[in-house]
Amino acid sequence: MSPMEFKPYRNFCSEEINSARDQGLPIVALESTLISHGLPYPTNLETALAAEAAVRAAGAIPATIGVLQGEPVIGLNPKQIEFFANSKEIRKASSRDLAWLRVKKLDAATTVAASCRIAEEAHIQFFATGGIGGVHRSPAPRFDISNDLFELTRIRTTVVCSGAKNILDLPNTLELLETFGIAVIGYRTEEFPAFYVSSSGLPVPFRLDTPREIAELSAFTQDSILVTNPISRDLSIEPDDFLTWLNRAERDAERLNIAGSALTPFLLKRIAELSEGRTLKANRGLIVENARLAAEIAVEHGKLQGDDRENPPK
Repeated sequence: MSPMEFKPYRNFCSEEINSARDQGLPIVALESTLISHGLPYPTNLETALAAEAAVRAAGAIPATIGVLQGEPVIGLNPKQIEFFANSKEIRKASSRDLAWLRVKKLDAATTVAASCRIAEEAHIQFFATGGIGGVHRSPAPRFDISNDLFELTRIRTTVVCSGAKNILDLPNTLELLETFGIAVIGYRTEEFPAFYVSSSGLPVPFRLDTPREIAELSAFTQDSILVTNPISRDLSIEPDDFLTWLNRAERDAERLNIAGSALTPFLLKRIAELSEGRTLKANRGLIVENARLAAEIAVEHGKLQGDDRENPPK
């Protein structure tokens, strides 16, 4: 059952989002897990507001998504965003959790998978995040693959990210994306970005260099698109430094028996501690950069639709 089947999607949208849709304005969806589980306070609040500001500066309307008392909210207001940033009772929800949350009437921050599912049902085509989930670097017999990858096969969304989080097994993540038939686009790069690190050294199948080109691709396909935007060089972490921090964080997680949905937040927090805040600065920067790029693509997509209306095929 659809998480929004009980009511029309408009009932879950803020007045601003409904007004933007009525006017045909470009909208960019944003997730809330990074607010409640990805970054500490007050960096999480500052980052969420900066991402929304970047979307507006590029000419689009931000729609930060979360779940309050079991119901999806599309377009959290500043007070609600601050609640997500401060509360210790916010759950982390993937798409499978949405119906259960409605039954229990609980608050939850939405992952990439859940945010994209909700955005899809609200007919919002563009979404920005930091890094998607993927295949974890877990030793056998563990088997941990993010639902983000599967959800991309079920939606028609243009997702802008800085690749997959580099706490993951990136070669196998890319292999699974290929298996699922997800188009992976390198924005001004031919190499797959690695979240805090500007490049993993792994090739991407396609490169595009302008928001206009990506908007055209989005208009031509009925499938989801993963746009990978490398972190700026001045914010990028050296690969050797990151690997040292990651190996230590993984040992700590194994010692504490942390796994499943708790693993990624733990690793990101521990790596931030080991890096003395350098990864926090990088994370904030790439989230804002991705929000801006997603908005630029959404604006160009709107222009294409306007061109089509003014020049219909004969």
